[in-house]
Amino acid sequence: MWHYPEINPVAISLGPVSIHWYAISYLVGIALAWWLLRERTKLPHVGFNDKSLSDLAFYAVLGVLLGGRLGYVLFYGWSNLMADPWSGLRIWQGGMSFHGGLIGVLVAIAIFNRRYAERYGRRFFETTDFIAPAVPLALGAGRIGNFVNAELPGRLAEIEGSGTLPWTVIYPGELVARHPSSLYQALLEGPVLFALLWFFSRKARPPMTVSGVFLLGYGGLRIFSEFFREPDSHLGFILMGKITAGQLLSMPMVLLGVFLLVYGYRKA
Repeated sequence: MWHYPEINPVAISLGPVSIHWYAISYLVGIALAWWLLRERTKLPHVGFNDKSLSDLAFYAVLGVLLGGRLGYVLFYGWSNLMADPWSGLRIWQGGMSFHGGLIGVLVAIAIFNRRYAERYGRRFFETTDFIAPAVPLALGAGRIGNFVNAELPGRLAEIEGSGTLPWTVIYPGELVARHPSSLYQALLEGPVLFALLWFFSRKARPPMTVSGVFLLGYGGLRIFSEFFREPDSHLGFILMGKITAGQLLSMPMVLLGVFLLVYGYRKA
């Protein structure tokens, strides 16, 4: 086991201006997604170019930031918001919800497609299929930001003496070994999901199937990784004494992903 390295959450401080590692992780994630989407524009079957990507990126980034923060407040931080209304604005302290960010991006895509219907003529699932393969590495970068902030501590590593395993970690102020769940999620939601989606989407696929693989893959991996993550202290287990909020929110993603895959291939 190893002790959590106490990292200053502030990466750069210039007088009254402070830049947090958490914010940098999001900037790195956005940059990675942008680069990967530019690579995808070179594929003949995606139907996007640099101009349409630039217009889409503006809406997508707004959807991620606004939806992610609003989703966190609604799904995980409502009690904190009631006690301290200003907490909803302190993004640099952490607190972004993937599920909220996903909803925000989907709304942004719908607005983008409607506004630029005559210019680009993209359908909703054509756009989501284009974006989906570039999302995982951005998610992985965000999870690294969670780890730097000492967020999302893992569950106690006590099964069959696993507390002595070299990758378990002792968080600040504790004496017990825990799973580094934010690093598990960074690996699964990042490189693992990315590899699956990137290779699947290299060839032309029926509409909505790439989106289906993303929903199914992320939902399944998130449900699995949550078994190693300590439930949010102010929520605990919210179903049957075993299911966390993250798992409950991911279950519809798995079902919708299966539906999109089956429907997409049958329609094709």
